Amino acid sequence: MNYLLDTHILLWLRFSPEKLNASQRDALESPEGEKFISSLSAWEISLQFSLGKLDLGGHTPEEFIAGVYGLGIKMVTPTPEQYATYHLLPKIDGHKDPFDRMIIWHAIQGGLTLISSDQKISDYKLHGLSTI
Repeated sequence: MNYLLDTHILLWLRFSPEKLNASQRDALESPEGEKFISSLSAWEISLQFSLGKLDLGGHTPEEFIAGVYGLGIKMVTPTPEQYATYHLLPKIDGHKDPFDRMIIWHAIQGGLTLISSDQKISDYKLHGLSTI
């Protein structure tokens, strides 16, 4: 099984690993399967950093992402087809964040299990999302 880390999971992994639950830690520590972050997470981190809404412990977003690679996590970018078919992701009441929705679509279309603590995403399981 291959995994896609939600942006907040990536941040917790680096700065607050105690926030990860046992299932998330097991998946992240397992030698089985590859671990990925979406290029959308890199963009989201950079955007939040530039707005002063995210503290990266004295690091720039590019330094932060370089450190993630050191953990053996790879970057994956949505394909043009994934972007073009994003409109097919059903709209779920109360879940409008475009970063979250595209990461969800990226996981579904890429056959990746999304590691997330976002309770709002559980409704997407009916549409093919696998989560931890």
